[in-house]
Amino acid sequence: MLHFEESKVLQGLPKQFFANLVAKVNKKVASGADVINLGQGNPDQPTPDFIVKAMQEATADPANHKYSQFRGDPELKKAAANFYKREYGVDLDPEKEIAILGGSKIGLVELPFSILNPGDTILMPDPGYPDYFSGVALAQVKLELMTLKEKNDFLPDYSELADDVVKRAKLLYLNYPNNPTGAVATPEFYQKTVEFAKKNDIGIVQDFAYGAIGFDGKKPVSFLQTPGAKDVGIEFNTFSKSYNMAGWRIGFVAGNADMIEAINLIQDHLFVSVFPAIQKAGIVALNSDQHTVRKLVALYEKRRNDFFKAARSIGWEPYHGGGSFYAWMPVPKGYTSESFFELLLDKAAVAVAPGDGFGKAGEGYVRVGLLIDEPKFTEACQRIGKLHLFDK
Repeated sequence: MLHFEESKVLQGLPKQFFANLVAKVNKKVASGADVINLGQGNPDQPTPDFIVKAMQEATADPANHKYSQFRGDPELKKAAANFYKREYGVDLDPEKEIAILGGSKIGLVELPFSILNPGDTILMPDPGYPDYFSGVALAQVKLELMTLKEKNDFLPDYSELADDVVKRAKLLYLNYPNNPTGAVATPEFYQKTVEFAKKNDIGIVQDFAYGAIGFDGKKPVSFLQTPGAKDVGIEFNTFSKSYNMAGWRIGFVAGNADMIEAINLIQDHLFVSVFPAIQKAGIVALNSDQHTVRKLVALYEKRRNDFFKAARSIGWEPYHGGGSFYAWMPVPKGYTSESFFELLLDKAAVAVAPGDGFGKAGEGYVRVGLLIDEPKFTEACQRIGKLHLFDK
């Protein structure tokens, strides 16, 4: 039998953080433990019925059984443009400024090798979504990290970047509302970002996966609302979080026409777009009155408040993020993110996501997913409270 080794590019990929986390939790479950899993990031609610019905009808139509159009259904791109105009007041050219994706992860990973060359430099947030780094490895580009600090509300401070790093940088990734911290961006921050990008010829990539999920009466700001944003960058959007369509794998990216064309070109060679019926369902979702989205956000906000109350009852004080469906929690003194994770899983049968899995600057925190209902939050915190880790 012939033996085939993985390429050096694949060997250079980072370890899949989430796969490793799931394996550890599953091992504990297999031992018979009643694990309360707060570490997951998979939406737990069903896709709204009207979207499912649209998919069913589209699937039954033989016209949708053929190959997709290479660059996506024009009607879906029009729906995305109308969505941005309606929700954010942003004007987009459906054909030149929007690309359809089989989930936003694909675009985020393929973008670096679509517009950068090996050896170019990319700036990424620390902590940040681990799969961003897969694109870095595949594109064989150099990585520089922007440390996100709680004192800055987990927004990067561009003045802290070394001059030589800024000079070399070609691309910069952002993600607000933020995974893992739950932090949100402000219009003022985005204006500084556009100015920074123009001054230094750096492209901006904003991951707006949690764009619908804002709390305390505040709707998250779109990067594309910023004057000049389309001159310097793009924004990724996904149906996974807003419409509970995580397994459907559908998303889009909007903004700078050159960057959109590069994404379309690489996808011409890698894919034949997305199953047409899924795109039809996406059109229905974007064109809806967004009532189900507002209802979902209210559920997440209630869960956040319920979890915060339960955590504070044992002396565990959260970072008060303004969006996403995560809570960013400090570890107690004497523990690392990993050792705290191991302790909670072993002694309390509670799973969280270690902060260092999202980057070096995530050390000292764990991420909690707001993806279970209140009784489980109370029980989880009661179990943790019995360990007396936060007693004063």
